[in-house]
Amino acid sequence: MSDVTRLGVFKTYKLYVGGKFPRSESGRVYEVTDSKGKWLANAPLSSRKDARDAVVAARKAFGGWAGATAYNRGQILYRVAEMLEGRRDQFVREVADAEGLSKSKAAVVVDAAIDRWVWYAGWTDKIAQVVGGANPVAGPYFNLSTPEPTGVVTVVAPQDSSFLGLVSVIAPVIATGNTAVVIASEKSPLPALSLGEVLATSDLPGGVVNILSGKASEMGPHLAAHQDVNAIDLTGATEADLARDLEIAAADNLKRVLRPRTEDFAESPGTDRMTAFLETKTVWHPTGSLGASGSSY
Repeated sequence: MSDVTRLGVFKTYKLYVGGKFPRSESGRVYEVTDSKGKWLANAPLSSRKDARDAVVAARKAFGGWAGATAYNRGQILYRVAEMLEGRRDQFVREVADAEGLSKSKAAVVVDAAIDRWVWYAGWTDKIAQVVGGANPVAGPYFNLSTPEPTGVVTVVAPQDSSFLGLVSVIAPVIATGNTAVVIASEKSPLPALSLGEVLATSDLPGGVVNILSGKASEMGPHLAAHQDVNAIDLTGATEADLARDLEIAAADNLKRVLRPRTEDFAESPGTDRMTAFLETKTVWHPTGSLGASGSSY
């Protein structure tokens, strides 16, 4: 048996929408190649209908995910990191092919991405203490501000950082209770599609993250104009005209917009990406008459 040559088992990459793995409803695919032009796989070429389905799934999942305790969200994000660690070799291989890196350099990138998941997992139950608090007011009131998730966030993933950059834009969105519709890197979508397989087996409720592959220029305008999308991250909209058009479309229902900027994803991310997709709720509550003798209650 050792002399028998096995037939290769080619992997069929699929979208990740609503916790399931559909092909594009259009039936379209496109060729994905490595940095030297060698064919790697056929990836689904998502359509406008796929994007709409992803928004429906994200909206359906939002209530349960936003209503979960921050501690529970942290546990689930940490579980994602555990699953990534178990599939480290696969991601090293895919990142090396996607970004033209040696296996050793790709391993550094993958390790950094796993560490980034752990980092955001630790922030889920701490961000409220950093950006919320009690406000001093003139009057017998408690005035308390607390952060709440924005809602459904469309994320145009980085084009050149197929995994570390991808993790760096998805994790802060869901860590704070939002749900996400992600347009993966058009030229290097395979690490993102494989991430969907990890998310599906890591306790993350279906629909919290939805991953589409294809053209940001095709899906982006529909998602930016979609009335049930609350915010959009334009990090991967590297074409100036595309970023401008998406921002204009997003203004129709006053979406929060994170504009593209030059970033080194290997650097410590800070809290900016978490606060970009948070709203602040402020509550006033009477304290009663407080004087030298104490409360009037």
